[in-house]
Amino acid sequence: MKPQLKQRLGDLLVAEGAVTEEQVMAALTAQKSGGRKLGRTLIDMGAITEEQLLTILSQQMAIPFLDISRRRIAPALVQLLPEVHARRYRALVVEADEDGVLLAMSDPADLAALDTLETLLAPRQIRLAVATEGQLLDAFDNLYRHTEKIASIAGELQEEYGDEQDFTLSGLMADDDGGDATVVRLLQSIFEDAMQVRASDIHIEPDENVLRIRYRVDGQLMENTLTEFRVANALVLRIKLMSGLDISEKRLPQDGRFQFTIAQHEVDVRVSTMPVQNGEAVVMRLLDQSAGLLDIAKTGMPDAIQRRLRAQINRPHGMILVTGPTGSGKTTTLYGLLNELNQPSNKIITVEDPVEYRLDRINQVQVNQKIGLTFSQVLRTTLRQDPDIIMVGEMRDQETVEIGLRAALTGHLVLSTLHTNDAISSTLRLIDMGAAPYLVSSALRAILAQRLVRRICNHCATEVEAEPAEKAWLTHVADAQVAARTFHRGVGCQRCNQTGFRGRIGVYELLELDEPMIDALRDGDPLAFAKAARRNPSFQPLALAALDYASQGLTTLSEAMRLAEDISELSQSLAQRIDES
Repeated sequence: MKPQLKQRLGDLLVAEGAVTEEQVMAALTAQKSGGRKLGRTLIDMGAITEEQLLTILSQQMAIPFLDISRRRIAPALVQLLPEVHARRYRALVVEADEDGVLLAMSDPADLAALDTLETLLAPRQIRLAVATEGQLLDAFDNLYRHTEKIASIAGELQEEYGDEQDFTLSGLMADDDGGDATVVRLLQSIFEDAMQVRASDIHIEPDENVLRIRYRVDGQLMENTLTEFRVANALVLRIKLMSGLDISEKRLPQDGRFQFTIAQHEVDVRVSTMPVQNGEAVVMRLLDQSAGLLDIAKTGMPDAIQRRLRAQINRPHGMILVTGPTGSGKTTTLYGLLNELNQPSNKIITVEDPVEYRLDRINQVQVNQKIGLTFSQVLRTTLRQDPDIIMVGEMRDQETVEIGLRAALTGHLVLSTLHTNDAISSTLRLIDMGAAPYLVSSALRAILAQRLVRRICNHCATEVEAEPAEKAWLTHVADAQVAARTFHRGVGCQRCNQTGFRGRIGVYELLELDEPMIDALRDGDPLAFAKAARRNPSFQPLALAALDYASQGLTTLSEAMRLAEDISELSQSLAQRIDES
């Protein structure tokens, strides 16, 4: 028997003292024009909170009020109720056993919805619970993945082509409504799934008996395995066609790009193919063009570093480097700086490989090694185009470094990236690449080193004490007072896909060259430079910056330790190189 309210909702809420009769009458009037349910109308009016309303419903109907945000719900369970009906009736299957299913609803008093849901879930018996609409919507987004849809379409595709290993080009040259409609639907489902989980990259990897599709989310890979491994060739061939690559070439790596629009997001896709033992592997980097350029103020960069960095980029000339390993957000920072410098009075030219974001008013040049359009060649031409500001995608060789340094000495502001792991080692790297120490000391103004650490999910963050190993590390890098602090971690919820993390935040160290550092560089003494940098009162190493984030509850202590261990290993390597020199 379905639990029901013993009286109308408005009368019940008035009897409970949650709202007044006047508020109910006003809500009923608004309901006639808006068409929304009475409870939702009262919530929108501010007469009652959703939690208050659901608590009263829970008590009156003798059903539990669930916090499903931290509940681990198996994806197979939610599939018992199709997504279209789950979203329409705001209902989610959270448990299932031999006695039936436990169904969480935002409005368990909706008898018409219950009748439909009973039919959809028959012959299973329904036990009701109540949950907030916001938590249900988050659960829909996280649990109704496209995994089943992808597997189903892959199965269709494999049936269409049977056991063929090489798919014909004629079938795949057609438009979306032509012979390759199934491949297109498969790709679209993969992209929809990737966008839903906020993936930055999609990896398509053929194996001997399976096809692996992996998404990189917050720096970590999530795997989905398809047994329909024979569809890999069709999938890769279609991606090559979309990217303008040579479909007949399967022995050499290729790079390309294409664009697509999904859920009102214009996404630029950078494609890289590589021959592997069982076919061709593809990695696609997803760049959401519709999101716009990231403002430096929204990156999480500390205010003090923002102020100092802005002062540096507003100087008329000199070189500023952004350093870090691959995937540390260097390009995002550079684009954020260019966005601030992009004024009608500034002539800005960029030399990139590849051009990731299109910028108005800025002259962007795509390097093309195949035709000899190298960084150094473009940079020489750039200097004859009367620029005020030059952005070089990466300092890759001695010639590019020297041209960039000389441009910084002749009245240009030069921004670039370098693949080093901290700010102090960057100068040594430039000298190792063949740049004269006096040139580096004269042109270089500041170095921003950065890393990305995972951000604790705000929804499931909880206080924890440092573990013994963490306390030992804390007393080593800080002091006993810091080791005694309470830190945070995420316990896992629907919003973070039970990982405890949602999103990433940048960790930064900004090294501005002062007289002692410049003197050490000019003398070619890297050890003296490192000592002078560490004595600079405004310089805070990456490891301590990450520890500050952990103290503020932005990231976990384990993330800070992981970053510090990487930096420590690299610092030891740097010290060894200094000793050898």
